[in-house]
Amino acid sequence: MREEFETLAPCSANHVPLSPISFLKRAAQVYGKRPAVTYGPVTRDWAGFASRCRAVAAGLARLGLGRGDTVAVLSPNTPALFELHFAVPLCGAVLNTINIRLEPETVAYILRHSDSRLVICDTALAPVLQAAFALNRQDLPVIEIVDEVAGHSATRIGAPYETLAESAPCDWTLPDDEHQALALNYTSGTTGKPKGVVYHHRGAYLMAMGTVAGWGLPQHPTYLSVVPMFHCNGWNHPWAMAIVGGHMIFTRDALPEKLWAAIASHRVTHLGAAPIVMQMLVESPHAPATPFSPRIKALTAGAPPPPSVLERASALGLDVMQVYGLTETYGHISQCLWQEEWSDLPPARQAAMQAMQGVAFPMVEDLRVVDRKTGLDVPADGLTQGEIAVRGNTVMSGYYKDATATARAFRDGWFWSGDAAVVHPDGYVQIRDRLKDVIISGGENISSVEVEAALHRHPAVQVAAVVARPHSRWGEAPCAFVELRADMQASEAEIIAFCRDRIAHFKAPRTVVFQTLPKTATGKIQKYLLREAAKALGEQS
Repeated sequence: MREEFETLAPCSANHVPLSPISFLKRAAQVYGKRPAVTYGPVTRDWAGFASRCRAVAAGLARLGLGRGDTVAVLSPNTPALFELHFAVPLCGAVLNTINIRLEPETVAYILRHSDSRLVICDTALAPVLQAAFALNRQDLPVIEIVDEVAGHSATRIGAPYETLAESAPCDWTLPDDEHQALALNYTSGTTGKPKGVVYHHRGAYLMAMGTVAGWGLPQHPTYLSVVPMFHCNGWNHPWAMAIVGGHMIFTRDALPEKLWAAIASHRVTHLGAAPIVMQMLVESPHAPATPFSPRIKALTAGAPPPPSVLERASALGLDVMQVYGLTETYGHISQCLWQEEWSDLPPARQAAMQAMQGVAFPMVEDLRVVDRKTGLDVPADGLTQGEIAVRGNTVMSGYYKDATATARAFRDGWFWSGDAAVVHPDGYVQIRDRLKDVIISGGENISSVEVEAALHRHPAVQVAAVVARPHSRWGEAPCAFVELRADMQASEAEIIAFCRDRIAHFKAPRTVVFQTLPKTATGKIQKYLLREAAKALGEQS
């Protein structure tokens, strides 16, 4: 290399650490008078919102919080939690948003494992926190968020959150190292103790920028905050909204009647929601009689949504894009971009196309589907299954205090998702299953997702999950666990026949069990419990 090139080293003029803090500073300058947040009767503009974030950061620093210190937060989606997404990193600390649906035992574990030094807790969640403290036999300093809009009164478990906001605003300070820890998010723990996933400033910055580009966010969207900010920091959308001067609308509770009312009254343009919430919305009696115009842009992620839900959403004026990601990847890393040729398809076929996980987001370096036996990419035939592997700047730093699990996840220089997928001829990826959920019957792979999609089309089925049951001849056979809608009935024979009319007979369930499905605190179905239940049924012949 020529010596002249070697002397052009980065300096402060051409290299600045990437951090979402920069988005807030710009938003205060560029969008200062535009609305940043509305909750009930309270609206704050970006200048006022940024000033409060800097004040809360100064208040945290005054309490001795700084680089590497974990600040745990127990709160539903409210303006205070939105502020903390900027305030905690501004003071150099690490934000640990805890799932508010967790039981005290898991909250206690997370507080211990995360080495939390301070807990900021919404009044309504004080009993859970106090029970967690009792289990740990140790209290931590507490700051209490009193939600006056919800009509709550202080419980005096700690100093009021507003005392932090009364501090003199801190200076704008970026981290010295953009790989400095920004957030600590815990996995749902469906098969064991939840793991702490470490996000850094650089990754959050690029995830937010990639979301703007990939979703095509315009200037000044009105965004309904539905995705819990305890889950992948709300898919990093709080930081993305600062880039485009968005208006965040909060309802605190994700009840369909509240969400539909907020969409109508605030003229919401964008939202994100898990498939179960999307299903609640489209089936709610509060859903509008006529579709919204202009149409609303929505992202959904999680277990692939049944095409029937996407079809109903479209009829209500929601343009839903299916995205895919994991806690370990800061949220969504692939998207089902709409293709113009799909516009001529029947609604049901359009919905089936929308249920794919699609192509990589702009900030993702590479997304592969790999044959686990050969190590090669699977052919783009829509049939051959492999495991999704990811590489890019929005992959976690690692699992907190778990080097073994980190090394296993980062095998051969890739992050391995554990998700089985195929690649279609157009290059679109479609998840078939979690690898551990694939049913192998007579040597054929059966996707539980495909069978579940058929089950969800039955009018009496509210929720369904499919796992393997031992079979004397075929090795395994699909076993469906079905939760029926209130006041509706269906028999096992009826459900099986319904599926056989829609998918190959060998894929249809041979057993149907009617019961309430076990779920995690984030609403994910605990398939490991269903697998145990199917095994307990004994071998089918």
